Amino acid sequence: MLGRNPGYVTTQGEFLTDLFREAGYDVVSASVHPGRLRRLAEIIATLRRETRRADAAIVETYGGRSFVVEDISSALAHARGKPVIMHLHGGAMPRFARRFPRWTRRVLRRAAAVVAPSAYLAREMSPFATDVRVIPNVVEQDAYPFRQRDRVAPRLFWMRAYHPIYNPVMAVRVLARVRAALPNATLVMAGQEKGVMANVVAAAQGLGVADAVEILGFLDEGQKREAAARCDIFINTTHVDNAPVGVVEMCALGLPVVSTNVGGIPDLLSNGATGLLVPDGDIAAMADAVLRLVGDPSLAARLSRNGPSVAAPCAWPAVRAKWEALFAELLHARAGRR
Repeated sequence: MLGRNPGYVTTQGEFLTDLFREAGYDVVSASVHPGRLRRLAEIIATLRRETRRADAAIVETYGGRSFVVEDISSALAHARGKPVIMHLHGGAMPRFARRFPRWTRRVLRRAAAVVAPSAYLAREMSPFATDVRVIPNVVEQDAYPFRQRDRVAPRLFWMRAYHPIYNPVMAVRVLARVRAALPNATLVMAGQEKGVMANVVAAAQGLGVADAVEILGFLDEGQKREAAARCDIFINTTHVDNAPVGVVEMCALGLPVVSTNVGGIPDLLSNGATGLLVPDGDIAAMADAVLRLVGDPSLAARLSRNGPSVAAPCAWPAVRAKWEALFAELLHARAGRR
């Protein structure tokens, strides 16, 4: 639950914790500590304290180094006889599973249910877990008021972590190419620093577009909406992706989206209807897509108008119904075994 800390992205586990509490559920969540060892210690202590009265344990599962924490916590909950729901996240999870297939299968095998937020992740993880069901990420649409954009200017918005897998330098290179045709083009960039912000600054200076790039750090919800309101096109340059909440939020706001066609993106966006998709790393294709949106108001208006349909399956009432159906199924099966 690292998003409880300033400067960290709010996770789906935190959204679900708060929304289920508001709905009357008794939810205990852990842990907010950024350090893995301290986080693991608190998770273990929480499970020991709470599993006697708990009906189920949901383990937010990302793979990578965090899989050690996810392995131990799911094992402890399973050993105490509680149904374990492994809630998968991240476009990098399939790559991790292919690298460590035996470990991944062993951990996921103890789950009473495995949940993925996208059909893409469910497909990719099907060799490692049986019956992966899809429950979309939740996005509170009331927090993202829609504004129709019938005509767009070349005001670009990029928002991910400054990490190599999100390829932020590509956004600067796209801007430079767009400015060759439209000198008034600008770019706002925002996200948590993960090691490559200096590369972004250097690229902007080297390409002569530093005066047109606004490089921000992490944005909270209000700051995110304010930044989006100043822009007209959202660009997503990532190498790896699953079902990015940030893209869904921009669709809900009515920003046309141009994205690399990777991972779960083609499951999320329909090319030409709810977004424009380009090959991974193809700077020219993304710049051309931006120019196409600026020059074709009917296309920009269509993508803007259709954006809320991308966010609709992520609305809380729809997501809550799917989670509650799963809870009822698991509790019914548990009562039957008893």
